[in-house]
Amino acid sequence: MNNLQCEVLIIGAGPAGLAAALAAGESRQRIVMLDDNPRPGGQIWRDGPAVTLPAIALRYRQAVEALDNFTLLSATTVVAQSGPQQLLYENAQGCGTIDYQRLILCCGARELLLPFPGWTLPGVTGAGGLQAQIKNGLSLQGARVVIAGSGPLLLAVADSVTKAGGKVILLAEQAPMTSLARFASGLWHWPAKVRQSLRLLHRRYRPNSYVLEALGDQRLTAVRVQQGAQIRMIACDRLACGFGLVANIELAMLLGCRIENAAIAVDALQQTSVANLYAAGECTGVGGSELALAEGAIAGYAASGNIVRAQALLAKRSVWQHFAAAVSQTFVLNPTLKTLGAADTFLCRCEDVPLGEIDVKTGWAPTKLHSRCGMGACQGKICAAAARHLFDWPIPQPRVPLIPARLETLALLAPHPNPLPQGEGAGTVPCSGAEVICDRVVAEEECPN
Repeated sequence: MNNLQCEVLIIGAGPAGLAAALAAGESRQRIVMLDDNPRPGGQIWRDGPAVTLPAIALRYRQAVEALDNFTLLSATTVVAQSGPQQLLYENAQGCGTIDYQRLILCCGARELLLPFPGWTLPGVTGAGGLQAQIKNGLSLQGARVVIAGSGPLLLAVADSVTKAGGKVILLAEQAPMTSLARFASGLWHWPAKVRQSLRLLHRRYRPNSYVLEALGDQRLTAVRVQQGAQIRMIACDRLACGFGLVANIELAMLLGCRIENAAIAVDALQQTSVANLYAAGECTGVGGSELALAEGAIAGYAASGNIVRAQALLAKRSVWQHFAAAVSQTFVLNPTLKTLGAADTFLCRCEDVPLGEIDVKTGWAPTKLHSRCGMGACQGKICAAAARHLFDWPIPQPRVPLIPARLETLALLAPHPNPLPQGEGAGTVPCSGAEVICDRVVAEEECPN
């Protein structure tokens, strides 16, 4: 067990986290950063064998790594809150606790995946999921790829697919042409985005289009696509489908932060409703890397006591907040997407729970009790976001552990941890309601002691 102490603890090493570390590092206070990826950069600056990082990503990484008051724990996950201003973490080397004076959450976001017939077939992934695989070295040489869903990410994924040797045969954007044209006409407010859009624009881009069904026996072979008033059948080898992003707010909810519009609520200096706890980046509302960098720097300066430097960045943040608002207004999801799933279409992929078993009127708790929906290894991160969009259900309260964790890690949560007795069935698990999966534990409903 390794117990650490620091003045400023940062969770997440994406653009917001790196900017926060660089800003807080100027104070000479001890800064510790935890990130679940093997290298800093987050999802947008994900490093890998098939990646050429943008110059700005390299600058931030090198600047942060040069700080002598900075420690990065990579491939490390937060398991739970283990005490006042203390978090329990786990990695391949073991587990431990970190005591902090101020905490900055830069937890990022994940893809919103909505169910449709065939979405669990091999060959079907999230749009960002396919991009992550490409960055990790996946070759798509000769593969026919359909990219579908909504948002600017689709264009970036198409660019990655082409560079990996794949052939993008359709880029289906569900937003209507009228919304896209209005968005494009206002891009001049952000010249860098005009240049980026021109570079990524794809000739296969089709507005008002979405996937109705993925087809195949053992693997994806084709998709049915609604394209305007027409339905097309398109043969393909891969389908990458994502409907925007969902803020990662589980840790913030566990720590008692106020949540608004499914994101962490913050004030002008990025402070949450909890004292000494700040948040920045996509977890406070999806807005892109430029906004994340501004928010991260403000949070870093504010958390380390440099309010003057933090306030100097408010105007810059405002510029990118307006861009984020324009994106949000443009890529509103078509209500038709809520109706694509059939009765036998899985909502919960972990536990194979189909939509036909879901009583929309009941909500999360009864659904979990009757169907195990949301009780798999991902702890509802995929299906809870989908259910919120499909059924307007509230976000479920996260449970401890936040991620599947080793028993030795969870033992640190016990008031008086003792070695587990030997023998079949011996010992207890020191957590409130859990299911043992091999040597790891995932949160579940309350169970008897």
